[in-house]
Amino acid sequence: MPDTLIVNARLVNEGREVDGDLRIARGRIAEIGSGLSAREGELVVDAAGRRLLPGMIDDQVHFREPGLEYKADMATESAAAVAGGLTTFMDMPNTTPPTLDTAALEDKYRRAAGRAWGNYGFYHGASNDNLDAIRALDPRAAPGIKVFMGASTGNMLVDNPETLDAIFRDAPTPIITHCEDTPTIDANLARYKAQYGDAVSVEMHPDIRSREACIKSTELALSLARRHGTRLHVLHISTADELALFEHGPLIRADGSRKQITAETCIHFLRFDRSDYARLGNLIKCNPAIKEASDREGLIRALVEDSIDVLATDHAPHTLEEKSRPYLQAPSGLPLVQYALNAALELVHEGRLTNAQVVQKFAHAPAQLFDVRERGFLREGYWADLVLIDDTPLTVRREDVLSKVGWSPFEGTTFHASIGSTWVNGVQVWDGRRLAGTPQGQRLQFDR
Repeated sequence: MPDTLIVNARLVNEGREVDGDLRIARGRIAEIGSGLSAREGELVVDAAGRRLLPGMIDDQVHFREPGLEYKADMATESAAAVAGGLTTFMDMPNTTPPTLDTAALEDKYRRAAGRAWGNYGFYHGASNDNLDAIRALDPRAAPGIKVFMGASTGNMLVDNPETLDAIFRDAPTPIITHCEDTPTIDANLARYKAQYGDAVSVEMHPDIRSREACIKSTELALSLARRHGTRLHVLHISTADELALFEHGPLIRADGSRKQITAETCIHFLRFDRSDYARLGNLIKCNPAIKEASDREGLIRALVEDSIDVLATDHAPHTLEEKSRPYLQAPSGLPLVQYALNAALELVHEGRLTNAQVVQKFAHAPAQLFDVRERGFLREGYWADLVLIDDTPLTVRREDVLSKVGWSPFEGTTFHASIGSTWVNGVQVWDGRRLAGTPQGQRLQFDR
């Protein structure tokens, strides 16, 4: 593909919006300025005042490969991601087999090479019996170590106190945690089964996977991190109550230091609440559970106030057949990557967030938090991972969903903005209507 000059763009980057031009050469951002002139052979794209953002970095996805390719794989889900302006993804270790050692980790990198439409990193998982593998992990090989401190599949629930303490003490990378207290959840479920039997319904999900379960587990994770000085990132905060546990203020402080403990929320917690179970049922069943409207409002405020540092998707696709089962048999998780940025920009339209805040939480902060090399910003010399926003309405239709499962919880929703183009490593991979070219994703590098 020829080098590209994007002119007349509204550049959103590092807290500012400015009108300007951006040149792409050899896959990187070669020049940012005003009144740039096209060079011979360059492709010129007139942004006509549209917003140009750094590509979004999703630090939490479940692309299901290996082992569950019948419902998702790296090719299909990364295609959906770039269609949604997400140019980099970090994939979770609870696959089949789980990613619990270097061999399994490198197998996932091999699978992604040449097939992933976006750039990729894979988390190393933790279990009750892989402490030696965690200690031996090259910190440049993975964005972090994922610890399930709540129910998970297979051997990935870490509930041995001594092992948990040792992981926090010895981890060579940031730890990321799923925080829900399993004994609390089990007790809640037993109580609801005793009362309702098979009539337990999805409307009870936020009471079974309760806020108390979240708070208890989050408090434990924070206490371990503080004891050992561990860099800790707590995933998918779903309650306003947990926000008081985290430091308010920017991820990178005025003196250049970085928060030791950070928090993330997900797009579905900002767009849905308990009232939506009646309409969507198991389609919005996820762990942690979507809870109250007051939680949703608190989480939005926390993004503005910087007690939540990162916005992500927790993209976790399941088939419609699986989701159509009774509540107790239906799996938890939603396919979200294709429309997450649209949904975040809807908060801008509503006056709740600014464009710069969306970019901070969905691009800059993940890059800074995980030490991602030369991505996540509009900076000369950085890789040209870019997304151009069209201010034209988009109504989500099932036939347009690129995830292998073929559905979205946003079906029928009309967003005020759509994804006009996506570039990965300087190559256009989404033209606003369809995928373009071939997969361009690269393995992430970490400055550690």
